[in-house]
Amino acid sequence: MLSRRDEGTDSLSAASPAAGLELIDIGANLAHESFHADFDAMLARARAAGVARIVVTGSSLDSARQAVELARRHRGFLYATAGLHPHHAAEWSDELAAQFGALARQPEVVSLGECGLDYFRNFATHEEQRRAFAAQLALAVAAGKPLFLHQRDAHGDFLAMLREHRAQLGAVVVHCFTDTREALHEYLALDCHIGITGWICDERRGTQLLEAVRDIPDQRLLIETDAPYLLPHNAPKELTRALHRRNEPALLPWVLRKIAQARGADEQALARLTAANARRFFGLP
Repeated sequence: MLSRRDEGTDSLSAASPAAGLELIDIGANLAHESFHADFDAMLARARAAGVARIVVTGSSLDSARQAVELARRHRGFLYATAGLHPHHAAEWSDELAAQFGALARQPEVVSLGECGLDYFRNFATHEEQRRAFAAQLALAVAAGKPLFLHQRDAHGDFLAMLREHRAQLGAVVVHCFTDTREALHEYLALDCHIGITGWICDERRGTQLLEAVRDIPDQRLLIETDAPYLLPHNAPKELTRALHRRNEPALLPWVLRKIAQARGADEQALARLTAANARRFFGLP
């Protein structure tokens, strides 16, 4: 018997604004426990909605290892990142650094991170966060791989640390960007890519981002779901109800649609552009 989530596959495909195109979701937390029960069906929905590749976010040692294993099981469709989110920064140690260094050498790992600073939750002290972030910046330099970054309410310290290491780093994306227009331009000045999520679809919180997203140069724009978080509010209610209001890669087209509207862009052209950017950024086929 099909679950409500399974039943939503056909309607997701039919209603998807980007059906028939090849989108790339640059950040989805598919190691999250909420996907365990219907993982294969979730991937089928993503494919049906036009998502051709997904980069699975590793934000702890456990989730990074799971991301690598998922990428091995679904070669050519899933890829992995490996990093320690600032929420877990207190766990950083020489042993953990060695383990992430080993993960960085795995071919399935296309980026280091998710790492950075988060002064909104403060699950780790600012000092612990800066220590873990600095270590992972150095790790990215040594590995020669792109960097997948997180920043919330910590722009000043984050920018200073990124600026200090930027010349040695390769490609960098500030993922799930939600900050000010001024912060955006400071990241762009450091040649960073910008990842946009369903935050832009939020009628209350995303208004500022609707303006700022217009300033992102075409070649620096990337799109992501950050699933299972940040459900895009513009997706049809019957679809989100079928998914029990859990975000997943199949809803990436609705993020694309909102960005296209904000930028006055054609959705199909924007889909091709962001997919090309993602392939170049992560070195995907």
